[in-house]
Amino acid sequence: MEINVAGWFEIPVADMPRAIAFYQAVFDYKMELNNMGEFEMAWFPANYNAPGAAGALVYHKESYKPSMDGSLIYFTSPTGNLQNELDKVEAAGGKLHLPKRLITEDIGYMAVFIDSEGNRVALHSLK
Repeated sequence: MEINVAGWFEIPVADMPRAIAFYQAVFDYKMELNNMGEFEMAWFPANYNAPGAAGALVYHKESYKPSMDGSLIYFTSPTGNLQNELDKVEAAGGKLHLPKRLITEDIGYMAVFIDSEGNRVALHSLK
């Protein structure tokens, strides 16, 4: 049986309303706050029958801390050209970290930004 090696991801946030506003502005996603006891979560849109991992923004005052260190999550550009999303990052409260660059012709392009919470996040697209 073939599986994806990653099944779920979580992005730590310090200010959930600010983080939701940032990701909604950059990706045009609709996200809702979900209170789960000590945790606040906002799930990214997902089709659990499609390939790829789903994930959420997560706030917990002790267990989740935004950081530029550690794992790097790559979002697939919903428009097919990551420059469209990258152009929205600064207006939404983030910062450009690495501009769009070609990985290879077969793999496509990547870029890295810092989100509104201080996390390092990447984008990928074929164009």
